[in-house]
Amino acid sequence: MTKEQRRLNEARTKEHAWKKWGPYLSERQWGTVREDYSEDGNAWDYFTHDQARSRAYRWGEDGLAGISDDHQVLCFALALWNGKDPILKERLFGLTNSQGNHGEDVKEYYFYLDSTPTHSYMKYLYKYPQAAYPYWDLIETNRQRGRHALEYELLDTGIFNEDRYFDVFVEYAKAGPDDLGIRISIANRGPEEATLHLLPTLWFRNTWSWAEGAAKPILAAGQMKGASVILARHTDPLFQESLADYNLYCEGAPPLLFTENETNNARLFGGKNASPYVKDGINDFVVSGDTQAVNPAKQGTKASPHYILNIGSGKTQIVRLRLSRSLPDKAESPFKAFDEVFTERRQEADEFYDSIIPPSVKADPDRALVMRQALAGMLWSKQYFYYDLNKWLKEHHVGPWSPPEARKKVRNSEWFHMENDDIISMPDKWEYPWYAAWDLAFHMLAFQSVDSDFSKSQLDLMLRNDYLHPNGQLPAYEWNFGDVNPPVHAYATMQIYLTDKERNDGKGDHEFLIYAFSKLLINFTWWLNRKDRTGNNVFEGGFLGLDNIGVFDRSSPLPTGGYLEQADGTAWMVFFSQQMLRIAVELALFNPLYEEFVIKFFEHTMWISGAMDRMGEHLDKMWDEEDGFFYDVLRLPDGQAFRLKVRSMVGLLPLAAVVIFEEDVLEKLPASRKRIREFMQRHPELAANLHMPATPGLAGRRMLATVNEEKLRRILARMLDENEFFGPHGIRALSRCHLEHPFVFGLSGQEYRVSYLPGDSDSGMFGGNSNWRGPVWMPVNFLLYLSLLRLGAYYGDTFKVECPTGSGKLMTLFEVAHELAERLIGTFVRGESGRRPVFGGTEKFQTDPLWRDNILFYEYFHGDSGAGIGASHQTGWTGCIARIIQSNGRFTADMLGEKGIERLAILMGQEESDSDER
Repeated sequence: MTKEQRRLNEARTKEHAWKKWGPYLSERQWGTVREDYSEDGNAWDYFTHDQARSRAYRWGEDGLAGISDDHQVLCFALALWNGKDPILKERLFGLTNSQGNHGEDVKEYYFYLDSTPTHSYMKYLYKYPQAAYPYWDLIETNRQRGRHALEYELLDTGIFNEDRYFDVFVEYAKAGPDDLGIRISIANRGPEEATLHLLPTLWFRNTWSWAEGAAKPILAAGQMKGASVILARHTDPLFQESLADYNLYCEGAPPLLFTENETNNARLFGGKNASPYVKDGINDFVVSGDTQAVNPAKQGTKASPHYILNIGSGKTQIVRLRLSRSLPDKAESPFKAFDEVFTERRQEADEFYDSIIPPSVKADPDRALVMRQALAGMLWSKQYFYYDLNKWLKEHHVGPWSPPEARKKVRNSEWFHMENDDIISMPDKWEYPWYAAWDLAFHMLAFQSVDSDFSKSQLDLMLRNDYLHPNGQLPAYEWNFGDVNPPVHAYATMQIYLTDKERNDGKGDHEFLIYAFSKLLINFTWWLNRKDRTGNNVFEGGFLGLDNIGVFDRSSPLPTGGYLEQADGTAWMVFFSQQMLRIAVELALFNPLYEEFVIKFFEHTMWISGAMDRMGEHLDKMWDEEDGFFYDVLRLPDGQAFRLKVRSMVGLLPLAAVVIFEEDVLEKLPASRKRIREFMQRHPELAANLHMPATPGLAGRRMLATVNEEKLRRILARMLDENEFFGPHGIRALSRCHLEHPFVFGLSGQEYRVSYLPGDSDSGMFGGNSNWRGPVWMPVNFLLYLSLLRLGAYYGDTFKVECPTGSGKLMTLFEVAHELAERLIGTFVRGESGRRPVFGGTEKFQTDPLWRDNILFYEYFHGDSGAGIGASHQTGWTGCIARIIQSNGRFTADMLGEKGIERLAILMGQEESDSDER
């Protein structure tokens, strides 16, 4: 067991609060729904980047390379000034949704290089230009570009020419749970000496300026030999319970600057300030030379040591700080064992990752680098998320008993019960600094490799009464909690349960599973009641996370009238039902009362699967026999119904609806087996087009799948066709056949068209910053990869297909899964040319040694080239690549014949040292 694993155990048992401090600051709090108090709900324009330096936030804080405690009472981050920028660099800049030609986008270069699960060691890199940052150029040039043009990026401005920039490395190392070393290393990459103002900033989140606010905390100056000290104390008893007094030690005794974390009403609104010292006071002192902007009494709620560094060309300077509860001791330097702690924590981080990275992956250092940075990005993407909907809606003058017409004008007005006050895994802390239910489930599938305790707690979070709606709906995302995300929560729950069970010598956490199952029952019922309009077991659901994939905006009323019966919505419900069946079987093995649920979810699975492809040929069913593919069905008000023949990920998702049981599992539930036989005798028509568990496969396994062998072959023929879905970097979300043969639908003189578009979106649907009409998306590729592994575990060598289609090369489904994984991995690792496809044509990233190994994990990828598109730090679900690298490096075909395939799958993410100990 590594030392980091021991810290995880101590955190779980609450022996030591190793996760008390972490990277819990957002990268962007401005422009969020939480901070929006506008009349029209325009969050981007209500609270802008330009206002952020001067305006106190209501619900959270942001910062550069920052950390906070787990309730974000006390925050720490960097501020930088190169002597030329119009403002301090205190937070990342990016374009709003309306400014960008492809929606919102951060315009900075920063990288999450490393982190352990307890954040005992972390490393971050920010590349800071030495010339004035081109704020206006980025806004205006992007504004002038249309949706068919590429985005105008920071590198395009020429600001990094001649390497005139600083590499700012920020490292954290914990000597103890409440003792953090901070090492800032600044390298001048330019050809000449350059000056940098470094202002590491400590501040309290503003909890006192609002109605019913807390008492005001205080930062004050202290002094000791060789160091300046900022003393931090919260005066409110409630906050004192969660956060004791802390001290920030600043090596070298730099001058200290103090102000208040309060709004500059004079600058923003022409009003009066309660104090002459406001949020942008330090900015005005440094940038404008306003000596009256900081408090000469050396106290406030925001403070910075002011280092002025003259750094020679190619040289590096290091600044050391320590945030600790220990009191100033004039007899001993606070930096006495500083470097030794950093060395130890870095070595322990290496030991931890050495234990989870398979030997075959370690043999390829570049592949190991990608895996480690993917997991580091996920760990850095934790964020404190505070949002009390009851309070927020009252502040918007809406109550639970307000008239419906009043409530409709305010976002999320049906979610009064919600109170979020937790550390949550974010999709991307700049572009999407808010959780999304289905993103979170995918995050946890990757997180289980490093911290199964956190995975369990996150899944539980979404099911708690203060998140889950009383009607049973899971919250989608803050822009519209009432929207619908795909139901992947049950799948993630079962996978995390099995991981935890394996790590505890076969003892499952039944309380976790029972709690989740009880709440998921409510959510399943919500789906049945709300999204099956006709009661025929075919489902709608709206956009279901696939944004612009369809002919129409699936979250809005159809221009045709009527409604869509969605192949993906129905496939997701089969998938959901199957996972509930798996959970019910696991619970029934130790409590026979759950056998009733085994029957319930077997029947649900059969009814929903059967509805996708009824016996006989019908124009209103989703399966198209001629094409060998699943499509959405459009039902018009006059009773007509027909398939919308867009070949997309919608038609591939039924492949994910597969569940495998080891032979002895069903033998242990004779009552369930008997009732299942009786059900099938009464409804033989439901099994006609499915794969039933009656036929044993490899190692005696039983499989229940939405597609039988014939349909599986037909769908795979399309999915593995490189002229359709099987791109060089994964499975495309839309078939490439629509490049030359777009789907066109005409109605009342209006034409609707879906064409293959491998890169950025060319429309404004869903904000215009995502595109499901051709690119490769990691989460659905990950699901299909796992499904192929399961199918391979059932069929073994008895089922082979051409891969790629038309190549003449036959592969087992396990080999197909391996090939898919290698194409996905190939997006990030360097090829024979030394280039990483993810960086596309950006030469700086492709060829510069100081850039090329800092990996970005984008939201999605060009369907032909693999270049990254969209949010650049979505290590949320794109971090699943770490799990794929791990799996492909450890799981071999000869393992398929062994008993307990699920156990083997879990061991792919198991710490090797733990396995060796057993």
